[in-house]
Amino acid sequence: MEKGYTTKRFAIFASGDGSNAENIVRYFRDNCCDAEVCLIVCNNRTAGVIGRAARLGIDVRVMSRDDINDSSRLLPLMEEHGIDVVVLAGFLLMVPEFLINRYRGRIINIHPSLLPRFGGRGMYGRYVHEAVIASGESRTGITIHHVSEKYDEGRIIFQASTEVAPDDTAEDVAAKVRILETLYFPRVLAETFL
Repeated sequence: MEKGYTTKRFAIFASGDGSNAENIVRYFRDNCCDAEVCLIVCNNRTAGVIGRAARLGIDVRVMSRDDINDSSRLLPLMEEHGIDVVVLAGFLLMVPEFLINRYRGRIINIHPSLLPRFGGRGMYGRYVHEAVIASGESRTGITIHHVSEKYDEGRIIFQASTEVAPDDTAEDVAAKVRILETLYFPRVLAETFL
């Protein structure tokens, strides 16, 4: 933990709507007096997470891919906020190696399948759910894992599964996975780092 802070300070990196980010913020505020989300980094100027962060009173920084890949821009921002843990919540860029090295063992991602199935570059959101349906899987779920230098290959912390019915659409699967994300993601973060 950075000096001068009594709570674990989390940064969330997100590229989209931000429902997982908001869920984590609210969970920490309601249940964890020794943790807070104090920064959201977004690479998409039109992402819903920006408005959510503003409503929640969380500092949000919109950064280009080049900015995120520039250690002289990203690391000072992390240090300014005293960040202890980095959480990827629908963040669609590869995390730069310098950030992985700085926060080794303290960067966590959530993936919408049971890794190692349906992971890797280009496998996110609806693409994962469509692949699950196309493969005829009877179960899918979520994987919460450490981030490494390769997409979706870091050490697994937690998995939860749900049934895929024969007539499920990708949207049906997405809704089932979303329930698991809401229920488990903040709780696993708290159990892992607090």
